[in-house]
Amino acid sequence: MNHQPNWRIPFGILLLLFVLTTYALIIARYLPEIIGEWHILVQTVIYLLLGVAWLPPLRRFLIWMEAGRGK
Repeated sequence: MNHQPNWRIPFGILLLLFVLTTYALIIARYLPEIIGEWHILVQTVIYLLLGVAWLPPLRRFLIWMEAGRGK
């Protein structure tokens, strides 16, 4: 764990907030038009998958924020 302050942590937090907000707005704006008439269980599965789709790339991003390198 790096105990020295660096620019990557505040920048990374702001970038993460921006990217997740943009992702959520795009999903909320365009997806209901596409799947709005589908069965509610299918919609639920799609929204659940999209709700966790951003988690796998988060590991590398957090490593970069903390250590400054990808893994």
